[in-house]
Amino acid sequence: MPPKIQLTGVHKSFGPKVVLDGIDLSVARGESVVVIGGSGTGKSVMLKCILGLLRPETGSIKVDGEEVVGLSSRQREPVMRKFGMLFQGGALFDSLKVWENVAFGLIQGQKMERAKARDIAIEKLAQVGLAASSGDLFPSELSGGMQKRVSLARAIATSPDIIFFDEPTTGLDPIMADVINSLIVKCCKEVGATALSITHDMASARKIADRIAMLYKGRLIWVGPAKDIDHSGNEYVDQFIHGREDGPISMELRA
Repeated sequence: MPPKIQLTGVHKSFGPKVVLDGIDLSVARGESVVVIGGSGTGKSVMLKCILGLLRPETGSIKVDGEEVVGLSSRQREPVMRKFGMLFQGGALFDSLKVWENVAFGLIQGQKMERAKARDIAIEKLAQVGLAASSGDLFPSELSGGMQKRVSLARAIATSPDIIFFDEPTTGLDPIMADVINSLIVKCCKEVGATALSITHDMASARKIADRIAMLYKGRLIWVGPAKDIDHSGNEYVDQFIHGREDGPISMELRA
């Protein structure tokens, strides 16, 4: 059985700036992989290449063994239906009620009738610990932590095969971040989804990852089980996970 997601030799540049410099990464079915790295290291670009929002210059990206680089919009539709996404800022629609936000993919993507979609939305809200009554509120009436729960409910609403998490704990206090991390683990298990996340929050990475990969200067410089991250033997990884100013990364920043 092929990996759920497989990147081989993926390169992406913007003019003279090389952002991805030969990425090799595979994510097995049901696995949770977290890509860590500082701001501007290419984590979001990698995600956008998998989603088809950006096209790499060279390299292969396969989903369930199918090459997805270069697919037309129409060819990409069945691939996109496998995906769920939790965006960095939540990305909820202000003008839609909470339940309509959660059901958006069901109504717009799957053309499901609104009454049935609403029932599923309320069920998904319950999975993330929100009462049915919250479905009739607007996002602006919710706290940041509750908005993030709604975003998670939307990500799992279509029971996707693969869920992408883009900085899932950004803007949350440490306790709420831990709650969201626990919900991510729980929801992925319940849906049976494969997860690929990008973050620079090490508490989040440790909690949700089976494996961690570190992206630095366009390359994956370490990939291994989450439990081994503290003994990576890599000075770049060591500096990053402990948030130390001094080390090879900061010396290059000063140069």
